[in-house]
Amino acid sequence: MVGRLVPAAEVAANVVSRVLPRVDIAPRRSARPPEYDECSRLADIAVAVLLDEARLTPKPALVDMRGGGAHTDLDLALMIRSANSLRPSFAAIAAICEGRLPTRELREELAAIGRAGERAMMRATRGSNAHRGALWTLGLLVAGTVMAESDRCAGAIAGLAAVVARYPDRFAPAAPSNGSRVWDRFGVRGARGEAAAGFPHAVEIGLPQLAAGRVRGYSEDDARLDTLLSIMCSLDDTCLLHRGGRAALARAKTGARAVLARGGVSSVAGRRALLELDADLRSLGASPGGSADLLAAVLLLDRVAAPRSRDTRHALARS
Repeated sequence: MVGRLVPAAEVAANVVSRVLPRVDIAPRRSARPPEYDECSRLADIAVAVLLDEARLTPKPALVDMRGGGAHTDLDLALMIRSANSLRPSFAAIAAICEGRLPTRELREELAAIGRAGERAMMRATRGSNAHRGALWTLGLLVAGTVMAESDRCAGAIAGLAAVVARYPDRFAPAAPSNGSRVWDRFGVRGARGEAAAGFPHAVEIGLPQLAAGRVRGYSEDDARLDTLLSIMCSLDDTCLLHRGGRAALARAKTGARAVLARGGVSSVAGRRALLELDADLRSLGASPGGSADLLAAVLLLDRVAAPRSRDTRHALARS
């Protein structure tokens, strides 16, 4: 006899009900409780890297400590609330992946948790989907981290996340998203294509750039800003395309290359070029939100993956 097909939403709800009592929405200020476990640890890391990305300043046309960038509906306080609202979802994602391998069923269970996380985010931000893309990206990488078990190199984590991302979701809403509109108009796959490819902009570009900046003795903020710019040089950022079309994407890529060519943000000329890029993208009303999500992915992999010295050597050789 064939058993009843349990909808992914029902499975995810059961997992969330087990995990959420252990996870606080508010930032942790006290010592970790005795029951603090790996799922909570990974959730805290995912939220921490979102907060680090949001506070990194100055970013081109993105929300940072100066203000909302090109966004009139976002600010740093809202980004902080949004990030903190996702902690239970990241913990639930980690919990449901324990002892499992990528399957279509797991993909659908993760998607159900993600949709519940989006609703929690929208409540916390009063309607903003500020971290929708980041929830997809970091959620998959948290899942990949758990499934990788002891083989936690960045490539293995991203590879497992990619396998999950390639499965279809039978329960996905039919309503179009910004990403699907960009695909229809420009033929750019965006966050889903990046995930299905194994996050190459994070693994092959971002992580080596971050490591190289540290080797050169840059401040952590400057190393992270250069990492963001290195991603922008290559990524067909769907946030830029959605808000400003191909003109905004071209300007972002050209401007990011100019900053790095002038020595990066730690140099006087590079910092000046960064501020010029910031002004240009603000004037277009466009920001590289997809690149920012991938910077958060780099920061997460930097925290959870085993280091690879060859990444640093590779980045130094290319620069």
